[in-house]
Amino acid sequence: MTKDFLLKSFDVVTQNKLLELEKTQHEFWNISRATAEFLYTQIILSGSKNVLEIGTSNGYSGIWLSKALKKTGGHLTTIEFYPKRQDIAVENFKECGTFDIITPIIGKACEILKDMPDNEVFDFVFVDANKRESIDYFNLIHPHLKKGGIYTCDNVLSHEEKVRPFIEAINAHPDYENVVLNLPAGLSFARKL
Repeated sequence: MTKDFLLKSFDVVTQNKLLELEKTQHEFWNISRATAEFLYTQIILSGSKNVLEIGTSNGYSGIWLSKALKKTGGHLTTIEFYPKRQDIAVENFKECGTFDIITPIIGKACEILKDMPDNEVFDFVFVDANKRESIDYFNLIHPHLKKGGIYTCDNVLSHEEKVRPFIEAINAHPDYENVVLNLPAGLSFARKL
């Protein structure tokens, strides 16, 4: 199996866009391809339909998430603080043919999450935003994650000190089973019991 196996399953436009975005990984703080492939696979295997992403950036991870959701018949809600980044992401989603299943939201994630309707429920969450706010995202999202849902958070090894309150909280929480995967930057992968 080649390292581009999953990438080559996409249309040529999407392949080229993802390769182009990988060149700007450090500028836009994007996840690694290994992490993206893992998330893509987990969404499909879990049959997730309603996915929340905190930290859109230029849309690299969102393309992977939304391509998986095209297979499950799902929807992606993605929150980004910086309007210019969200604008770039929206264009990338359109180019890759997934914008029709994406709701992009601009603003501070904590404020948006506080105002989320009580009946908004997600079955898969991916957090890749302000590391010091990881604990706040977790506390705000917890009531909106369905039982059996998956909660993931990137950079838990690369930014270990900043995310420590989140890791301690999710590890101690009786409603979660959590592991830290040794993917680039470290990925917290938890299931709500």
